[in-house]
Amino acid sequence: MDELLREYLPILILLGMATGLGILLILAAVVLAVRNPDPEKVSAYECGFAAFDDARMKFDVRFYLVAILFIIFDLEIAFLFPWAVAFQNVGILGFWSMILFLFVLTVGFAYEWKKGALEWQ
Repeated sequence: MDELLREYLPILILLGMATGLGILLILAAVVLAVRNPDPEKVSAYECGFAAFDDARMKFDVRFYLVAILFIIFDLEIAFLFPWAVAFQNVGILGFWSMILFLFVLTVGFAYEWKKGALEWQ
């Protein structure tokens, strides 16, 4: 049992260091943060509406569309990295499966581009 616990020691050290670093960074942000916002900082930036307005207000559907497109293409990369790491071990079936996956995503991307979903008026 003692040998098993000794094998988990590096994981516990990593968790302790990650927790300590997280707490340190949060405290540093609280202590060092500038608290004098000027009108430029609180103006509408990328979202198109006032930063400190009613949280229940309606806003454009394009924001949801951009978020969904980001998630789709972010997931593409999330599936692509493990495949690239294990590329030598996946075989020909794994290769063509990923090519099909990338083809379907490319067709989807071309469709969204043609429909103008990536245009911002």
